[in-house]
Amino acid sequence: NIMTRMGKQAFENLGDTSDDFVRGLHSKADVDPEKRYIVQFPEENTIWSINSAYGGNVLLGKKCFALRIASFQGKNEAWMAEHMLILGVKKPDGDIKYITAAFPSACGKTNLAMLIPPEGYKKDGYEVFTVGDDIAWMKPGKDGRLYAINPENGFFGVAPGTNEKSNYNALACTKNGAIFTNVAIDNSDNTPWWEKLTKNPPKDATEWKGTRVDGEAYTAEGNKLAHPNSRFTAPAQNCPCISPEFNNPEGVPVSAIIFGGRRATTAPLVYQSFDWTHGTYIGSAVSSETTAAATGAVGVLRHDPMAMKPFIGYNVGDYWAHWLEMGARLGSKAPKIFNVNWFRTDDEGNFLWPGFGDNMRVIDWIIKRVEGKVDAVETPIGYLPKPEDINLKGIEDEVSPSALEALLTVNKDEWKKEIAEMRRYYDEDIKAKGGNIPQALYDELDMIEANLNK
Repeated sequence: NIMTRMGKQAFENLGDTSDDFVRGLHSKADVDPEKRYIVQFPEENTIWSINSAYGGNVLLGKKCFALRIASFQGKNEAWMAEHMLILGVKKPDGDIKYITAAFPSACGKTNLAMLIPPEGYKKDGYEVFTVGDDIAWMKPGKDGRLYAINPENGFFGVAPGTNEKSNYNALACTKNGAIFTNVAIDNSDNTPWWEKLTKNPPKDATEWKGTRVDGEAYTAEGNKLAHPNSRFTAPAQNCPCISPEFNNPEGVPVSAIIFGGRRATTAPLVYQSFDWTHGTYIGSAVSSETTAAATGAVGVLRHDPMAMKPFIGYNVGDYWAHWLEMGARLGSKAPKIFNVNWFRTDDEGNFLWPGFGDNMRVIDWIIKRVEGKVDAVETPIGYLPKPEDINLKGIEDEVSPSALEALLTVNKDEWKKEIAEMRRYYDEDIKAKGGNIPQALYDELDMIEANLNK
């Protein structure tokens, strides 16, 4: 009952005779990776998950149903199931703008969903509400706008790196009724511990595999006390900033959709698509440098369209076509689409942007663009902010004018390489393997390339 709305209310909603529900079977069996099957049958609304004890493969209502099967249902029923957070930003005048955002793992999705605005914004009266941190179901409402609900009832978050500074609200969610998986234990008070929870590791610790160790000596040798992908599962109602609209079955109206990835170069801090079709292209081009949350080498560029690569329940090209169809259906009421990159670095590898709560400054610009309150600079890849429209009040020492310039730079040579890589990706990774890429996305590639060559 942490992750799903279950029990009596679900049965009553389903009705006595309905056969319209998803059947799920999970068995961890021998946890044999050679015999691991996580299979979804979208036409039959059935899930089998065998030989895995990882939460994403155990909580069958999560990725298996709410994304893989639901994305197929959405295609057939004209709605969207997306790997997106949902947040609401309440402005000083009381108006709330809702935003969804899709990022690959380890790009700060939960942090953004539970964002705490900088002091200056708080004093001005801004508030941020969390509707969801992982999955959004979105469909056109009666007024023609796109509305989003969170089909989940809790948060399944990565523990390492979560602390009072990086994500106070996520930590607060774990204070009661939470389940911790593959974390360490501080034996002095029998509490969970993970890397960066506190500055120093506990001396008397039990590491995640169950061995009692001297935590200080153990970590000094380069070992991790908690597994890098250790998790907490916590009730959403614990969240100090949970939205009053959390349980509203009608959902919340989406004003903007954000894509992003972890990129040290190339992608600027934020830019806006020219239109929905271009925004769909931007979503198809999401890529990120790999981290612990995805198996494989660390630091390698990995394509992850719409942050949905592991979760699209049908042909990826048809999924992109469904995005284009939804845009046509929504017309002028479609949300505006943006791309962000909190992870640009300088030549020494230092982050140029402080991130965390200061990402509110970028959200602020996005909302102003949605409202038509600020102009933008047209570039070959989209609309970028004028430097003076990013509010740096209070972080002038952290983000110098030259750093902001670097954050808002479109390097044509880097982008020509990016476009060449996207052509290769479309042709070799998608089309050659049976992906039905819409011509409209190739047209977007051609347009951006032509812009870069002007």
